[in-house]
Amino acid sequence: MGELSFCELKNREVVNVCDGKRLGRLIDMCFNKLGHITGFVVPGDKKIIKCVSGNDSIFIPWKCIVKIGEDTILVELDDGLPPC
Repeated sequence: MGELSFCELKNREVVNVCDGKRLGRLIDMCFNKLGHITGFVVPGDKKIIKCVSGNDSIFIPWKCIVKIGEDTILVELDDGLPPC
């Protein structure tokens, strides 16, 4: 697997390997000023603490991405939350 577009990534389900919970599909990606990916954003749950200001979305830092597969993106979030 080489380069991927956002359109290809947004169709993949994001799953937390710590608890097996489905977090939904990507809704956004974050980049730094150099153009490097800093993380993904997935829809949040109203019960989950807001990590992205202004909405219920969950920011998943790049260091928490375990594997990007053909159908799924595996992430490692202890207690279901990224380190905010």
